[in-house]
Order: sequence, then structure tokens, then C-alpha cells
Amino acid sequence: MKKNIYFCDKILLINNNWGVMMDGTYLFIGTIFVVAVILVTVVLTILKKHQYKVFKNQVDELDRQKNLIASTPVMSELEKVEAIVKNDQMEEKYQNWQKRFDIIKNEKINVINDMINELDIAASMKDYKGFDNRIAKVEMEVYKVKESADRLLKEIQEITISDEKFRSIVTKLKSKYRQLVSEFNNHKDDYDEIAETIELQLETIEKRFLDFEKCMEKNEYDEVKHIVKALDTMIDHMGTVIVEVPNLILLSKKLIPKRIEEIQTTQQDMKTEGYNLEYLNIDYNMEECNKNVSVIVDKISVLNLDDCMFELKTILDYLDTVLDDIEKEKLAKKIFKENVTAFDKKIKKTSKVIKDIFKQIDSIRNLYDLKDDEVREMEEIKLELESIRKDYNAMLKDEINVKQPYTSLVKKLEFLSNLLTELEGNLDETLKKVGSMQDDELRAREQLDEIRDLLKQCKLTIRSYKLPIIMNNYFVELSEANDAIDEINVELSKKPIVIETLNTRVDTARDLALKLYKTTNDMVKTASLAEMAIVYGNRYRSNAKEIDKGLDNAEMLYHKGNYKEALETSISVIELVDTTIRDKINSIYE
Repeated sequence: MKKNIYFCDKILLINNNWGVMMDGTYLFIGTIFVVAVILVTVVLTILKKHQYKVFKNQVDELDRQKNLIASTPVMSELEKVEAIVKNDQMEEKYQNWQKRFDIIKNEKINVINDMINELDIAASMKDYKGFDNRIAKVEMEVYKVKESADRLLKEIQEITISDEKFRSIVTKLKSKYRQLVSEFNNHKDDYDEIAETIELQLETIEKRFLDFEKCMEKNEYDEVKHIVKALDTMIDHMGTVIVEVPNLILLSKKLIPKRIEEIQTTQQDMKTEGYNLEYLNIDYNMEECNKNVSVIVDKISVLNLDDCMFELKTILDYLDTVLDDIEKEKLAKKIFKENVTAFDKKIKKTSKVIKDIFKQIDSIRNLYDLKDDEVREMEEIKLELESIRKDYNAMLKDEINVKQPYTSLVKKLEFLSNLLTELEGNLDETLKKVGSMQDDELRAREQLDEIRDLLKQCKLTIRSYKLPIIMNNYFVELSEANDAIDEINVELSKKPIVIETLNTRVDTARDLALKLYKTTNDMVKTASLAEMAIVYGNRYRSNAKEIDKGLDNAEMLYHKGNYKEALETSISVIELVDTTIRDKINSIYE
């Protein structure tokens, strides 16, 4: 029973604590909510104030721009115009400008003013719905009215400042005009018959200056504008005329005609001297040049200078090119004459060589085994030479008949010269082949004598040292060398000689003779050294039986013809008492 009461008390205590906790939580949440509401209210208030300030500033700016339009100096400029109105046209313009300004001031400005007032009231009442669009409309209206006012002011000022502006421009034009007149008068002779046209043009400019003064007195500013523009164009053109006409006259009246005359005179002289200048087409081109110059002179006479300088310079450049071509033709003739002399000597020399070859071709074929290809090469060279000679003679005929210019003849002669040089190269190669055959025959005979002398030396060397015996292999080598010499003689006696076979026989005989020469010298040296070693070793026979027996064996080998073994045996036994014997023998052998 007590346990149950205790349990109930616990439950009541927990419920009381939970209630207290819940009351605290509600209080905290409520506090946060109140603070949040206050913060939102403050922020919204600040934003509205800021928005009102922004819109208010925009309205004030529009009002400022409206006031600037209203204060434009159109009225003061109209007062200036009113003072200078002297004709109906100017009166009409003045009335039009006055009317337009009244519309801007009394109508359009008032409309803008009403729109700005509406915006101001809406901003004060916090009526911001569609406020941006309404401001944009006012801005557009302000812009259009401002443009109208600025355009009106500009039109009026074109009249109010015209007097000062145009007089300043004309003053500069007059100064430029006087300089041109002075330049023209100082060098009047340079302008030839164009001087009269220039004077008329200068008089026209002076009349335009007078027209300017009359229009300025009447305040006819529209006409003044055209006069000033015309004066500027005319004086600018006259500046070009004053500068360029003397040069144009110099080119068209003196330099070019003189150059044409020089070319025509030179052409006649060169035709007489035998030059062909048809490729330059001088007569037609000079006639065309004269026509073009005449057209340009007509343009200059009316002071139409467009492209005149360029065209005259082009004509002069062409004439200079023609003169250069004529000079090249003169130089080409000199070069041609010099090259013809050299070419003539060259082709005659080559012809003589080929003629001599074909005179001896039969005897050469009898002497040497010439191949058909080699003979065919020489025949082709002969035909090519005839072709070159034919073209050369035709070229000389063209020169005599004046059918070609020397510049073309020089190129053709150069081409033929290159062909002849190539032919000479081929001919040299062919001659080398024939010449090498003769050289090979002569060299074979010389080497045959050398080989015979070599065999004689071998025989003398053998006889100079009395060998006890000569081995059979030596006589075999001697026989082979003699047979090789006989084969050389056989090849040399053949008609025609086959050079390739002859060279092979000579090489074989030379190798065999050199081999025999080496064998002879080695055998004699070895036998001599063996004999010397045995004689030297006799002093040591009493020292030991081995030495005595070894030397006896060496003597036996020596008399049998085994000279190399005899030498080695004697050295081996002597080394038992004299270790330097081998070095001594080697030094003697070397």
C-alpha cells in the first residue's frame, strides 16, 4: 500500500515539472515571435523610406532636366535674329522659330510639368504601383522635348554666329587665294597657254568673293553657305592647279615629246645599222603616246587634272622602258658578235676532232676491239654536231637578213653554245675510251719489260749465291711467270687487241713475277742466315754434345735445301749457350 502511494507521488511530481517546462517553452517562443514581428516592421519601414527617397530623387532629376530645357538660350538667340532680319526669307524663318519655341515653352513644358507633379503626389502618397513605367514615360517626353529645343537652338545659332563664322572662313580663304595668285604671277611663264584659263578661273573666284559680301550685307545666310563652300572647293582646286600645271606642261610639252623624238630618231639610225626592232612596235606605240598626250593636254587646258600626272608619268616610264630595250639591243649586238667569234672557233675545233676520228676509225677498229655501242656513240655525236651547225648557219642567215633582234639571237646562240658544250663533254668521254686503249697497250708493253727485268734480277740473285740445292716449287713459280709473259706477247700480237683481256694478262704476269721475286729473296736470305748461324755455332760444339749434334743436323738440312729448318735448328741449339742469337739473326735479316 505504501509502495503504491509512493509511486503516485512520483507521477504527480513529474507532471508538475513537465507543466513548468512547457510554460517556459511557450514563453520563449512567444518572445521570439514578437521580436521577429518588430524586426520585419522596422525593415519594411526602412525599405519604404529608401524606396520613397529613390523615387523622389528620380522625380527631382526629371524636374531639373525640365528646368534646363525651359532655360535654354533660344529666346536670346531669337532676339539676335530679330535684329538682323532684312528680307522675307529671314522673316519667315524667324516667325517659324518663334512659333516652335512657343510650343515647346507653353505646351510641351507644361505637359512635362503636369506629369512630374503627378509623380510627386504619387511618391508622397506611397503609391508606387507602376511607378517605374510612369517615370520612363516622363523621361521619354523630356528627351523628345530636349531634342526639339536643341535642334531649334542649333538652327538659330547657324544664323546668329554665321556672320563671324563665315567671315573667319573667308578671311583664311582670301589669304590662301592671295598666295596662289602671287605664286602664279611670279612663275606665269611656266603655265604656257594654260595661263589664260587660270586667270579666268581666278577672276571667277574674285567674283565669288564679291557675291559673298553682297549676301552678307543682305543676311542671306543660306546663299552665303553655298558661296563659302564653292570658294573653298575652287581655291582648293586652284591650289592643285598652281602646283601641278607647270610639271604637267613640262611633261606633256617638253619631256615626253623630246623622248618620243629621241626614240624615233634612234630607231631610224638602228634600222640603217641592221637592227631588227619590229618586236618593240615603236611606230604604233609612239603614235598612241602622242594621242594620249594630246587628250591629257586638252584636259589640262580646262584645268581637269584628275589622273593627268599619273597618266603622263606612266607614258614617260613606258618611253624609258623602250629606250632601255633599245640600249639592250645595242649591247646584245656587241655580245652576239663576240660570242659568234668564240662559237665559230669552238665548232670548227670540234668538227676537226670528229673528222680526224672518223678518218682513223677503221684503223682504230683494226687495232682495238671497239664495241658497236662505242662506234654508235661517235656517229651520234657527229649527227648532233651537224644539227648544231645547221642551226648556227640558219641563225647567221637570220642576222644577215635582219629577221630577228639581237636579244633573241644572243639567247639562241647561248642555247647552241650549251648544246655544243654538252657535245664536247660526250666527245671527251668517247676519246678517253679510245685514248685509254692506247694508253693500256703502251702501259702493257712497258710493264712487260719491267716483268722481264724482274725475272732477270731473280736469276742473277740465285746465281750470286751458290745454293747447294733449289727446291722444285721454285722452278714451278719460275715456269708460271714465264708462261704469263708469253700470254702477254700473244695478246699484243692479236689484231684487234682486246684491251680488257690484255690488262688481265698483264696483272697476272706482274703478280707471278713479284711472287717469284719475293720467293727468291726469301730463299737466298734464309740460306745465307742458316750458313752464318752454323758457322757461328761451331765455336760452341765442344761445350755440349747436344750442340754438336744439333749443328750436324742443321748442316744436313741445309745441304738438302731445307734452309728455313736448318736456320731454326741452328738457332735453337745455339740458344743453349747464347740467348741473344735469335735477336742477332733477326736484326741481320731485317
